[in-house]
Amino acid sequence: MGRIISGLRAFFYKAKFGEIHSPSLFAKPIKLYGVKHAYLGKRFRILNGARFEIHDEGKLYIGEDVSIGQNFHVVSGGKDTLSIGSHVTISGNVFISNMNHSYEKIDVHSYEQEHLSKETTIGDYCFIGYGAVVLPGTKLGRNVIVGANSVVHGEFPDYCVIAGNPAKIIKVYDMESKKWIKK
Repeated sequence: MGRIISGLRAFFYKAKFGEIHSPSLFAKPIKLYGVKHAYLGKRFRILNGARFEIHDEGKLYIGEDVSIGQNFHVVSGGKDTLSIGSHVTISGNVFISNMNHSYEKIDVHSYEQEHLSKETTIGDYCFIGYGAVVLPGTKLGRNVIVGANSVVHGEFPDYCVIAGNPAKIIKVYDMESKKWIKK
């Protein structure tokens, strides 16, 4: 019964989002802001407590077969895109953004200052561990595994495991031996 209700909820959200492909599942509650510029692929699944924010001219693209845990928070803004590939798993309590606030004017609250954005990309088949934060300008290649509670910024190649604050490569996949090797 829960899957049916979640599927119906996705059907009703179609009017708010730029695009949602069926079948998709949305748990409740969910907070939405500016999602007319959010595009979701088939078999999108998200648990409760999600928050989607799209500011300015920001865009959010999420591929097919993406599964997202509880309390997910995503922010896209400025003129740049935030893209999450296909076949991605995102654990609970994860924050992903392509936008920050400027803080140049010291007598103006940072929340009221200009949005600064950088394209942010999560490749296909990535796994993002519980509590991770993915900062603006990050580019994760294909099949990157992000450790729990990591703070991720920078560019990371295909087939690596990253962890820490700041996140660093701790393993890479060796195509010849077909094993993960410590870095």
